Amino acid sequence: MDSHDQASLDPTSPDTDHGQGRTVIADTAVAKVVAIAIRGVAGVHALGSGTSRSIGAIREVVGAADLTQGVRVEVGESQVAVDIVMLAEYGYPLQALANTVRRAVYLAVEELVGRNVIEVNIEITDVYIPSPETEKSSTRSRLSERMGTVGKSTVNEVPAGAVVASPEGSSVNFSNNPSEAGKQP
Repeated sequence: MDSHDQASLDPTSPDTDHGQGRTVIADTAVAKVVAIAIRGVAGVHALGSGTSRSIGAIREVVGAADLTQGVRVEVGESQVAVDIVMLAEYGYPLQALANTVRRAVYLAVEELVGRNVIEVNIEITDVYIPSPETEKSSTRSRLSERMGTVGKSTVNEVPAGAVVASPEGSSVNFSNNPSEAGKQP
């Protein structure tokens, strides 16, 4: 028996048909799996070069987003090669970010596609630096999250059972019991 016949009888072979048919996985499907895996990595701001990101923004406006922007794959019978063009966020060490992206791609392709990844080439074309306004608003929201004030009402909340003085000098009792709420102490 030659090596081709042996591979087709191996139950772990990706192209094993078991008499039920053949599975073909298109480059586009693999590219989407790769792109989603990359977008999940902290420090990746966007995929694609400046020009492709501009075209992608126009596509999104008209409802035709290209999820594979910045990702090119070559899918063989059992192997995949990946090329990535991306924009990193400032503050992430670029080599470490590239290694994290590479691991995410290997994991996603091997688990979800069932192919071996032979190489992942990464080109970081630029570093995104947030504008001062963006940085201020994100700092405020992070502070709010830490303080536990995200999503809370801006109205002053008074705990049940508290007695609060009104501007006129009288006090009001705040109780969980509706018959006692608002009574003067």
